[in-house]
Amino acid sequence: MSKILVAMSGGVDSTVTAYKLKELGHEIEGVYMKLHNDEKSHKENIKKVKKVSDFLGIKYHVLDIKDRFEEFVYMPFIEQYKQGLTPNPCALCNRNIKFGALIEFTKELGMDMLATGHYVQIKDGYIQEAVDKSKDQSYFLANVKKENLDFVTFPLGGMYKTDVKEFASNIEILKEFSTQKESSEICFVDTTYLDVLKDYMQIEKPGNVLNKNGDIVGEHKGYMHYTIGKRKGFSVRGALTPHYVISTNPKTNEIVVGDKEDLKVDEFFVKDLNLFEDLSDFECSVKIRYRSPKSKARVEIENNKAKIILENSAQGVASGQMAVFYRDDLVLGCGWII
Repeated sequence: MSKILVAMSGGVDSTVTAYKLKELGHEIEGVYMKLHNDEKSHKENIKKVKKVSDFLGIKYHVLDIKDRFEEFVYMPFIEQYKQGLTPNPCALCNRNIKFGALIEFTKELGMDMLATGHYVQIKDGYIQEAVDKSKDQSYFLANVKKENLDFVTFPLGGMYKTDVKEFASNIEILKEFSTQKESSEICFVDTTYLDVLKDYMQIEKPGNVLNKNGDIVGEHKGYMHYTIGKRKGFSVRGALTPHYVISTNPKTNEIVVGDKEDLKVDEFFVKDLNLFEDLSDFECSVKIRYRSPKSKARVEIENNKAKIILENSAQGVASGQMAVFYRDDLVLGCGWII
């Protein structure tokens, strides 16, 4: 049996993870991470973590790494919006915090492995999609360092979310976790990302809407309100059909709009590759957003960048998001869209 540190958030997934590992006979300890300054939320979550830990008879730790989270996740999120990009803070957090700083802490404690409640699997040194495709989180873990994959385990990767909730509902101590509200996708955003941005920049800043020819055709509320593909919140004079944001310009506070066909992309580039095997040019399937379907593509690598040539056009390719490469259900790696 192994000594396993379990990342515990106070939610049903991490709670069931801890319960099942203990049930299997592993020597486990829990850890709750303080990543942001919402102390009320921390207090409520730690209360839940303590309740489960006491029931399981395990030790739990509270790891305050707010400074590191701010440096590697929170401030990059702000800066990327300032640059007109579409950030992916969860991918940054997984690389630098959950499977970075937390793995360091796991090793400091002398534990053999880190476990989390992510819906994903590990197979032969690769990240593998979860059985439950509707909850699969392989996209968000594609930027984790390869050497850290040997040090993690994901007990829920072979389960469906409905089964996890049912499992919790049948155990008295876990019942409250089976019905509680799911946590938000971005932990430091309570309502919308604009509530975060307004402390760092002027978000109500009217500007011009341009068409593809550079003509002024309307007005918008401020470029930071718009991501690629958005079709509301701006005016286009005389428009008879829907218009979509196809690019933004932070320097001039302008957005460019077009019709749905203008969103189509046949090829694009990525940087800062993170690959799980030695690859040069290869065929794969690629996801350009968490909820986007996979598209067949060819990846041509040069230095630490790559050109992605799609078999069929894709819509809504946004700079700042990750492109994740798959071979069937295995993650080959990823790169950041530029």
